[in-house]
Amino acid sequence: MMFWYGNGNGVDGWGYVLMTVGMVLFWGVVIFGVIALVRYTARRQGPAQTHVPSPTPQQLLAERFARGEIDEHEYRIRLDVLHQAPRSPAAQ
Repeated sequence: MMFWYGNGNGVDGWGYVLMTVGMVLFWGVVIFGVIALVRYTARRQGPAQTHVPSPTPQQLLAERFARGEIDEHEYRIRLDVLHQAPRSPAAQ
């Protein structure tokens, strides 16, 4: 009977090394793929992040008035200024 690899068993020392390295790489890729898949699906199923709109200038002014940072006279003056201020094209 004729053997293709010469010494009869078909695998020599380097064959075992390459087989071991290949097996370690294979399982490393499989484990990495499973972990990546789990993290990807967990991220997509996570809690939906709601966008909290930023308060308007009038709301900020009302909050300052409610906290007592400004008095009624200053509140009304600043509110009038906000209503009279020209709006930017992006805000319309």
